[in-house]
Amino acid sequence: MPTIGVDIGGTKVAAGVVDHDGQILDKVKYPTPANDPGQLADTVAKAVEELRGRIPDTPIEAVGVGVAGFVDEDRSTVQVAVNLGLRDEPLKERVQQRVELPVVIENDANAAAWAESRFGAGRGSDHIVCVTLGTGIGGGLVLGGELHRGRFGVAAEVGHYRMVPHGRRCACGNHGCWEQYASGRALVAEGQDLARTDPVRAERMLDIAGGTVDGIGGECITQAALEGDAAALECFRIVGEWAGLGLADLAAILDPECFVLGGGVSDAGDILLDPVRASFARHVSGRPGRRLAEVRVAELGGAAGIVGAADLARH
Repeated sequence: MPTIGVDIGGTKVAAGVVDHDGQILDKVKYPTPANDPGQLADTVAKAVEELRGRIPDTPIEAVGVGVAGFVDEDRSTVQVAVNLGLRDEPLKERVQQRVELPVVIENDANAAAWAESRFGAGRGSDHIVCVTLGTGIGGGLVLGGELHRGRFGVAAEVGHYRMVPHGRRCACGNHGCWEQYASGRALVAEGQDLARTDPVRAERMLDIAGGTVDGIGGECITQAALEGDAAALECFRIVGEWAGLGLADLAAILDPECFVLGGGVSDAGDILLDPVRASFARHVSGRPGRRLAEVRVAELGGAAGIVGAADLARH
């Protein structure tokens, strides 16, 4: 039987019916309610019921819900989800009461990692590390073919291990976190800093951004880089160097078969991958002689959260 996967983001709740092969058969989307746990559960239930109504002759086995936050070891309570205004929220119970189906709650990055391991860039590998290079950096671990969640359910917060002692301030409260140097936010910071200090070199990025430094975003830098602009390529080289350095540290600890890179920054393809792979090879321990993990780009894109949540509910 198919299952339903729900991906709760800061702005939208997306849900889909997913079959055993990871294919989304139907999909709906609703705005995410702001700071209202009861209304959030209502929205999830509404999405589930709409999908069930579209396939009345096909029974649904279970519902998986991915949420951007810390989920406890029982996959039932959202301990903290800052962007959703949730704290110690029994989301599984709330949703289960409304839909009368088995429900599993999971961190959204874990759900995406599981989807990539089963149906995407990591399929065929039992040891993968997924790293999402978005506004921040998220992570998911599949080790020995199993999703690794840690003792308290909050493993793989890789964006917040500290790369630089006393470095840049991070929203998590610490300084020097990896996501301050290798995320989409870091890419934008590099582009804007270059435009302020050397506007002549940054001319193409400024043109795309409408002439203002503050208008330079990730899409501007990516577009300029794809055109071959040297300044934009330098921004990717810097971020790629930091990203590869972080992967080398993770390889020393986890020894995966492959890394899967997702998130908006990875949309640049080889413009990002080339410096990441080069940095990773330079910094990984045990070289020469050590077998290197592959570095691949995620394949499922925005569907990964839905697919992963649905498949975890099935398992």
